[in-house]
Amino acid sequence: MSSNKPAKLHARLQQPGLVTAPGVYDMVSLRLADTFGFDALYMTGFGAVASHLGLPDAGLATYSDMVGRVNAMAQMARTPLIADGDTGYGGLLNVRHTVQGYEKAGASAIQLEDQEFPKKCGHTPGRRVIPTEDMVRKIRVAVEARESKDFLIIARTDSRTTLGLDEALRRAEAYAKAGADILFVESPESEEEMRKIGASFDVPLLANMVEKGRTPVLSKSELEDIGYKLAIFPVTALLAGVQAMTQVYQQFKNTGSSVGQNAELYDFTALTRLMGFEDVWEFDKRHAD
Repeated sequence: MSSNKPAKLHARLQQPGLVTAPGVYDMVSLRLADTFGFDALYMTGFGAVASHLGLPDAGLATYSDMVGRVNAMAQMARTPLIADGDTGYGGLLNVRHTVQGYEKAGASAIQLEDQEFPKKCGHTPGRRVIPTEDMVRKIRVAVEARESKDFLIIARTDSRTTLGLDEALRRAEAYAKAGADILFVESPESEEEMRKIGASFDVPLLANMVEKGRTPVLSKSELEDIGYKLAIFPVTALLAGVQAMTQVYQQFKNTGSSVGQNAELYDFTALTRLMGFEDVWEFDKRHAD
């Protein structure tokens, strides 16, 4: 795939308008989302850990688990991929290793957060954060470690829930001064709080839109009006997929067959095309006896 994807995303973020980055969590969702022409896709940690390991996003996935997912997705996609890098998987040396690994794997941006290790999912309780200066050092190391300035560093603070919005704003300001390209103040709890965040920074801001999470889910125009530059929707497609699968599996349990089921199904022939079978068939033709 083209190596200019980080530059493409970096340039797009300098242009007017919100960048919507839908969540992708496995290779099917990645291939499907990649056909729509989005400016970016977001490799959700919640979804990637769930689909790859069948485990909660609670610090159980290792760097090796996640960089493998980044590599598979980024090399397959034509669209720039933003990848969840959790806490950097340890101390400063780990952060350097993680940033270099994600960049080499083909990601266009990495998200790093100021939670204690092991981390917790951003819209769940019990999150604890490291001291501000420790995260500042992580951001400085991340900026120093990257090969290209087009590979973007997203600094996330999870301090709002336990320490309040003012502390979250102070931390975000410190992370911007440390060199973060994009600021991610996680879990504001009202549109008023989101507007306060939007009025506080000139650095590009990320909004995390999680249905039934702690933050209101707003329209594109509302997010632009507040001042957000990037909106991720990490689990929307995953929630929709699980709901549809629940219907199908319940039908099997109830009747023993798919006959009469009401779930809307993706066309099987279209799925074979999406997954690249046409290339296989063409190959077989060229090399047939």
